[in-house]
Amino acid sequence: MLEPAYQADVVIVGAGVAGLSAAHRLTSAGVTTAVLEAAPCPGGRMSTEKVDGFRLDRIGQLLSTSYPELRLTPGLDALALRPFAPGVLLHSDGRRQRAGAVPSAMGARRARGALHAVRALASAPRAASGRGVPGTVPRVRAGAPLGTAVDQARLGAALARLASSPVERLLARPELPAAQALAERGVPARTVDGFLRPLLAALLCDPELTTSSRCADLALRAFASGRLCVPEGGAEALPELLARALPPGTVHTGVRVTSIATTSVTTAEHGEIRCRAVLLATDARTAAELLPGLRVPDFHPVTVVHHTTDEPPTTGASLLLDADRGGPVAHTAVISQVDPSRAPEGRALISSTVLGTPPPDIDTAVRMHLSRLYGTSTARWETLAVQHTPEAVPAMRPPHDLRRPVRLLAGLYVCGDHRDTSTVQGALHSAHRASAAILTDLGAAGSLHRAEPLRAAA
Repeated sequence: MLEPAYQADVVIVGAGVAGLSAAHRLTSAGVTTAVLEAAPCPGGRMSTEKVDGFRLDRIGQLLSTSYPELRLTPGLDALALRPFAPGVLLHSDGRRQRAGAVPSAMGARRARGALHAVRALASAPRAASGRGVPGTVPRVRAGAPLGTAVDQARLGAALARLASSPVERLLARPELPAAQALAERGVPARTVDGFLRPLLAALLCDPELTTSSRCADLALRAFASGRLCVPEGGAEALPELLARALPPGTVHTGVRVTSIATTSVTTAEHGEIRCRAVLLATDARTAAELLPGLRVPDFHPVTVVHHTTDEPPTTGASLLLDADRGGPVAHTAVISQVDPSRAPEGRALISSTVLGTPPPDIDTAVRMHLSRLYGTSTARWETLAVQHTPEAVPAMRPPHDLRRPVRLLAGLYVCGDHRDTSTVQGALHSAHRASAAILTDLGAAGSLHRAEPLRAAA
């Protein structure tokens, strides 16, 4: 029998969320697709470790209910998102304060009204003592993370405006490092350090705010227009849903790709696999190893420390941020109160994120910091895992192209969070762009070819 001219229309290298979501769009259009993954299971960095009934996310990336691609990606219809309490909890000077909740368009009007009211009070005459007189604006207490009442009302109005701003308008703003852009926009330093810096650190894993101001604006827009959330069952639920909904035999794990071309890939296990197009959907470093010349960005390292206790802190389903930067923990949550499926009954799971280079004795340092943040002893907490990922999140320093090309050559494409924004939304959106480019180039309107099974290398 003659060998087929090719064994699949498209070979996708990498079974993370970008590769899997691209595979859905291609197979839905009748394009036969083979997804090759070197690891024993799909998911990439969105992995979840199971330990004694606990589900421990490796990176713990936060999602937003406002991410458009979570609604648009085929295969994610059954994805269950578990939202945090509205806004975030800020810890400053031994106190906790809820901030950043902008629920709706009505909330936007209320925020603007509050700003006008507070400005009116600020301009009213004050008594000499400034105490107990109607129309007097009280001075901000020491340690208040959001500044004066005017600062807080201005922040609420700004978040409300962001929530309703078209993306194109945000992308048209001048691009600067986020810290510099916020300062030039007149945002008070207290508001930046007390709220925006810890929030953006949680969203972008960049506590120094070196990220492009356009990327930071998009992250704040997603925060203001939705709710922070996590996938029910752990981060792996998202790639598992995508993989399970693909046609049987589409995803091949334990297959190491050693080289790629426009019409074939070479693997250690199955030799050469011929195709009409190749989509590289790995992380940025692996992509550059397979295709020299691709830029490798800097990365933000992330360490997640998981603890358990039978006496959980009383913060509920809140994301707790440290505005003081008084220890290694950037943000923490009793994640089992957000998603009960992540811990066995009667136990609480506390997941805490450390950004940058972790301290030498990380568990001790984290325990001491968590004791201050939660206001309780952590001596009896049990450490379940310490998961360090040196290249967890691609850095997005300016100038950052949010729409880096996905078509490198006719027949050769690339996608992933390093081609868009360093978020799950960015990974899914880059896959959307890449699959659309492939379908355009192949002229796919129906089934092109019946997939052939992979053969063992001779």
